Amino acid sequence: MNTLKIGDKVPDFTVNDQDGNAVSLSDFSGKKLVVFFYPKASTPGCTAEACNLRDHYAELQSKGFELLGVSADSEKRQTNFKNKYEFPFPLLADENKEVIEAFGVWGEKKFMGKIYDGIHRKTFLVNGEGVVDHVIDKVKTKDHAAQILALVE
Repeated sequence: MNTLKIGDKVPDFTVNDQDGNAVSLSDFSGKKLVVFFYPKASTPGCTAEACNLRDHYAELQSKGFELLGVSADSEKRQTNFKNKYEFPFPLLADENKEVIEAFGVWGEKKFMGKIYDGIHRKTFLVNGEGVVDHVIDKVKTKDHAAQILALVE
């Protein structure tokens, strides 16, 4: 797994969001961006994380951030997730793992003694030039917005 690090330029990407709209990194040129990766929509940890970001969305926006959630779920699954929890930010349906691999968050995981490949829960803060300013490797799902805000205070 070759994860992007602070100072790395994010490769441009174009992937559909939950509604089938094409979303590209270049759409956020000149804007600060929080890109958070989660393993699977509507699972307990992912729901806690995304809801925490939803609940602090205005605060994150007041610091100049746009948000993008990314998983390998289908558009339909992302739509159901977004609608059920009323997320104000887009969720990318990265079924071909284009963004997931560009950021380097796909790799070996261990859970209950089993080893498998999957998405590592990580968050990247990207500046207006498309460069990684911060990487959060140990995401606290129930307090994730505070982790992000502590980095930009």
